[in-house]
Amino acid sequence: MSRIHSEPGRSGMLDRLWHEDDDLFRHNLPGRHRAGRVWEALFLVALLVGILALTLLIYNIVDQSFGLVAVQFKVDPATLAVDGTPVEDLSGSQLVTLIRERVSKGVVRRLDSEQPLEERGRDDLLAIVMERVVDPKIVRSWSLTESLLKRAAIEAERADTYPEASLEFRSWVNLEFISRPQSSSPQLAGVRTAILGSLWTIAITILVAFPIGVGAAIYLEEYASDNFINRIIQTNINNLAGVPSIIYGMLGLAIFVRLLEPLTSGALVGGVADPTTANGRTILSAGLTLALLILPLLIVNAQEAIRAVPRSLREAGYALGATKWQTIWHHVLPNAIPGILTGTILSVSRAMGETAPLVVVGASTFIVFDPNGPFSKFTTLPIQIYQWTARPQAEFRNLAAAAILVLLVLLLTLNATAILMRNRFSRRLA
Repeated sequence: MSRIHSEPGRSGMLDRLWHEDDDLFRHNLPGRHRAGRVWEALFLVALLVGILALTLLIYNIVDQSFGLVAVQFKVDPATLAVDGTPVEDLSGSQLVTLIRERVSKGVVRRLDSEQPLEERGRDDLLAIVMERVVDPKIVRSWSLTESLLKRAAIEAERADTYPEASLEFRSWVNLEFISRPQSSSPQLAGVRTAILGSLWTIAITILVAFPIGVGAAIYLEEYASDNFINRIIQTNINNLAGVPSIIYGMLGLAIFVRLLEPLTSGALVGGVADPTTANGRTILSAGLTLALLILPLLIVNAQEAIRAVPRSLREAGYALGATKWQTIWHHVLPNAIPGILTGTILSVSRAMGETAPLVVVGASTFIVFDPNGPFSKFTTLPIQIYQWTARPQAEFRNLAAAAILVLLVLLLTLNATAILMRNRFSRRLA
């Protein structure tokens, strides 16, 4: 009987508690909505600030990559024509004759010691003529914004200050800029050597880091047992992903440039075409150093991609009689490849923009010869940009901005290729 009488009391207490909770919930609900709107506004502001900063960065780069320039020649190119043929269309032998007649003997001897004039290509010879004979000088340059908004004032300044100079609109990013080697004259400088150096270096980096990184990730996720040693290895890999890049440069200098000099200089594979590269400061050393730099990041991303593959796929393979390696090769890796390629894109993007480790390893800040193999001296686009921004002439800052655009296009092209490969694997799995 007492239990029957107690039931209504318990029900009333529960109803009272429910109503109290409901009132508390209704009382707190407007405040929670306000907090949500505040955080949403903060996230939107953060997004807008990021977009604004990126827009200003791109605007500044583009603004410096185009604009009016005042050009003054030491020798008018029209006076160098031979039998009515302009200097741009002269043959290689005619350009060699012109160089030997117009350039000082000391400079000619130095050029011959680097590479005989008769063995150089026509483009190189024409570049020498333009630099040493025509000697164009950009005496003044203006940004794109100034060129569009202050054209009359610019023409008046040119007429008053530089009466012998010609005013022309210049796109610092053009085919000649991409196809010409580096030069001490901003009018003739290009990034061909730097582009080739970057491509050679990144190719070696990917060829070394990708298989090692994916292999290490497979072992740590699929084969390694959970013991003290493997936990230390995993912790060190995670920590190495945050080590400053210049530390890797010092490691590359100690190991690849000095300790493994016979290998990286090419002495172990039949000598070196360029004797000046016998100190090990070559593309191979740079590529191996960057491979060490991105290896921890690549391993961590590959591990995450492998870990994301459902366990049921592995168990299904085992149930059908497949070995562990067959299951990994035919089921785990195909499903993990999109994530692995995403990590590779991030890693390669970091390696493409690195400067500090390459400076330590020995990248050249001024070089006019294209690399012809992994044992060549080299420079890269980030090194070239750094070197130009350190120059006092304003025109080299225009060149640096143009080189940044080239680097961005090159990076986006490589990333787009990797993304297409990733999407292709994803569609195949679907």
